[in-house]
Amino acid sequence: MEKLLENIRGPEDLRKLNLAQLPELADEIRAAILETVSKTGGHLASSLGAVELTMALHYVFNTPEDKIIWDVGHQAYAHKLLTGRLNKFAGLRQLGGLSGFPNKDESPEYDIFTCGHASTSISTALGLVAARDLQRAHNKVIAVIGDASLAGGMSFEALNHVGHTQKELIVILNDNERSISRSVGALSKYLNRIITAPAYNKIRKDVEKLVKRIPRFGFRAYRAARRLEEGLKNLLIPGMFFEEMGFRYFGPIDGHDLPQIVWTLRSLKELKEPLLIHLVTKKGKGCKYAEADPSSFHGTGPFDIASGEKSEVKGPGTFTDAFADKILELASKDPKIVGITAAMIDGTGFNKFSQDYPGRFFDVGIAEEHAVGFSAGLARGGLKPVTAVYSTFLQRGYDQIIHDVCLQNLPVTFCLDRAGIVGEDGPTHHGVFDIAYLRHIPNLTFMAPATPAELKAMLELALSLNSPVAIRYPKGGSSLDKAPGLPVKLGKAEILKDGRDIVIISIGVMADTALEIAGVLAKKKINAMVINARFIKPLDEVLLTDVFSRIKKVITIEDGVLDGGFGAAVLEFAEAHHIGPIKLKRFGFPDKFIEHGRRSELFSKYNLTPQAICDVIIREVM
Repeated sequence: MEKLLENIRGPEDLRKLNLAQLPELADEIRAAILETVSKTGGHLASSLGAVELTMALHYVFNTPEDKIIWDVGHQAYAHKLLTGRLNKFAGLRQLGGLSGFPNKDESPEYDIFTCGHASTSISTALGLVAARDLQRAHNKVIAVIGDASLAGGMSFEALNHVGHTQKELIVILNDNERSISRSVGALSKYLNRIITAPAYNKIRKDVEKLVKRIPRFGFRAYRAARRLEEGLKNLLIPGMFFEEMGFRYFGPIDGHDLPQIVWTLRSLKELKEPLLIHLVTKKGKGCKYAEADPSSFHGTGPFDIASGEKSEVKGPGTFTDAFADKILELASKDPKIVGITAAMIDGTGFNKFSQDYPGRFFDVGIAEEHAVGFSAGLARGGLKPVTAVYSTFLQRGYDQIIHDVCLQNLPVTFCLDRAGIVGEDGPTHHGVFDIAYLRHIPNLTFMAPATPAELKAMLELALSLNSPVAIRYPKGGSSLDKAPGLPVKLGKAEILKDGRDIVIISIGVMADTALEIAGVLAKKKINAMVINARFIKPLDEVLLTDVFSRIKKVITIEDGVLDGGFGAAVLEFAEAHHIGPIKLKRFGFPDKFIEHGRRSELFSKYNLTPQAICDVIIREVM
């Protein structure tokens, strides 16, 4: 029997189905998502929870003329399947295949923005609305945002602006944790059905105009009627916050009841004012193990589709594990150490710390700006905050790092997990910009460990300093055979291998690549020195001055962008100290957004494997 999904080449095919067929299609979409993600990994629970919502949006609205703006975008797999990408879906998150997030280059018509960070949708949607109105167009714009993303400061700024402008914009609040409110029963559902009805809203507008025309008492009567309506809604519906922000609020609505969602959207789509429609959904819907453990199946590797058992085996000795162990050890000795993260307890390794020291741990939600400012306050209050955030997400706290922490010279330790290339999550998640956006900030010490053991030593050093520190490290572990010497001393690099013909200066996990390069060069009778720099700032100027006086051929290797990166710091040092002549070649990622793919594939594509680098050294440096 032919599946409905096989005939969906775009939303126009979806709209040919009758309402009774949609639940069957929803089941097929869930099955397709499970089938693919079990092999490729990806964001499972959130996408399963948004199937009916996605179908209803494309069913009711005239996409792609009407625009759907996704927040984060990790719930958009059903959106991809409904917009002509079924045949490519098996290549999800693979090099050259579909992105795990909306991507403007993959589908310019339907993916209006490439997105992967939270709290952006309402702002960008309002910009589209303003552009539409200035050009006198009439398409609809819908922003879809989750309850966790709504907590971000950018969302509140956008809500405030929408309420001020009173632009015609629809915001869908996908409440998949019931963290904002629960439905209060049948009466709430009945009242919502009344106030969403087109007849009610037409009468409401007509009565408003009529009452306002009553001499002397018109506006008083209108205000009284509004207070009565708002009072009833405040009593029965948990949405008065949005009403006060200038939105018409509708909900909570069962986010898996397709007929109700379709009816609500059809009833409200022609209203010319800001609307917020609150849907309550269940993460992992339709998959028992994802429903039972949505956190584990939020972003998952491959798994057995029948049991949910993960097929990926976590390697021993990861950097995150090292952080988790060391922060516990240090906290047991120093009660002033406190932990902060922004909705990344599991990913940053704060699980055990949060359990053992609940009064000293703070998860501020998806609010990196606040996390940094809050950390500054903790430091000014006499504590030692350790703020662990993914590298790509700390970008959102940039001004606070400068203004609230470094300008004040406060002892906040930033631990940047997922630095460098992260793999299949792609350009929104690669942590390749952190060296460039942090190393120039005054008062900041910036380190990068070559091994998990070195991370432990760096964390201990950071907490002994009375100033801002950043430590960057990747997902996973290190394959470095030679364990760097310990302890780590402030501003001191380490020579991993002595040599006389060329010096290879590596930062962080690129130390293992540097040693491999030295091995390949040795076969060519080229004797290479290998330095594990350890510090991006301050550089070990004494060692570099000595080495550059003896060895005139230099290469630097980093897992970040070259522009403003570690190699640039070495070049600037040489120029500032009038060191020369030296021949210096930098290796890192180019001035572009790096696509998704396995880490090894991306290093190969951008010629950052040991053999590829050796080829360049022999051709251009030696």
